[in-house]
Amino acid sequence: MCGTVPRRWMAAWVMLASLAGVPWAPAGAAVPDIAGRDFDCVIEPEQVVKLASQATGIIARLDVDRGDVVRRGQMLGSLADEVERANLALAKARATNDHDIAAGQARLAYLQRRYGRATQLVTGNIVSRSSTDEAESEMKVAENQLRLAVLNRRIAELEVVQAEAVLAQRALVSPIDGVVLERLLRPGEFRNDQSPVLTLAQVDPLRVEVFLPAAFHGQVRVGTVAEVRPEAPVQGVHRAVARVVDQVMDAASGTFGVRLSLANPGFALPAGIRCTVRFPEPTPH
Repeated sequence: MCGTVPRRWMAAWVMLASLAGVPWAPAGAAVPDIAGRDFDCVIEPEQVVKLASQATGIIARLDVDRGDVVRRGQMLGSLADEVERANLALAKARATNDHDIAAGQARLAYLQRRYGRATQLVTGNIVSRSSTDEAESEMKVAENQLRLAVLNRRIAELEVVQAEAVLAQRALVSPIDGVVLERLLRPGEFRNDQSPVLTLAQVDPLRVEVFLPAAFHGQVRVGTVAEVRPEAPVQGVHRAVARVVDQVMDAASGTFGVRLSLANPGFALPAGIRCTVRFPEPTPH
């Protein structure tokens, strides 16, 4: 029995291979060729995003609805932001207030002149040395007060940046080019930490998922161009490029997965439909 395959095992292998659409061949026989074969596949969105803001609060407005096309960076709505806008206006008022700096500069200039005159007078023994020391001390205090006013102005400018960032967290901005799949909340409803507001789908490019029998492993590589045919009523043959080829087999089904990227300019093809894919001649290693 050693070195031979029991007849019942061989029959089982032949049956499984025929069900998978792969001709069975014993060890040492030629590997089946993938070229010209059609395999079932599914066309899916490249990614689906549950969109939410970084903040919580009442939904103030939503500018899009199911089926609308959105672009990356487009503002789709916002949470109530009256308080944040008021804080931003206050921070800008503080950042543009230069009265303290102007007053400090004027006082410092006066004390510098006073100290200069005191230095000249003490040289001629007209005033005491203590008067010069007092003028110098007042001048240094004025210098520090001016530095503090400049620092406060810089802090106020940073508070403007912070207020703008807090206000930006109230906005709902699309991270992708795609379409709106569903609107999960409506204006007036409260968004908490766990509730997204919109579901978006990126449909350019599309993702094509196909599972191939293990016998064809090694015949498809990253970069392989395949032909994808969507099911009716969508027609046509479309080129897709393999982006992922699984290196770990599924032992239960005897298959491995391949993911292809299908360009979809203008969103001409819908996602969520079945298809067939055909690979070209195997790419030599």
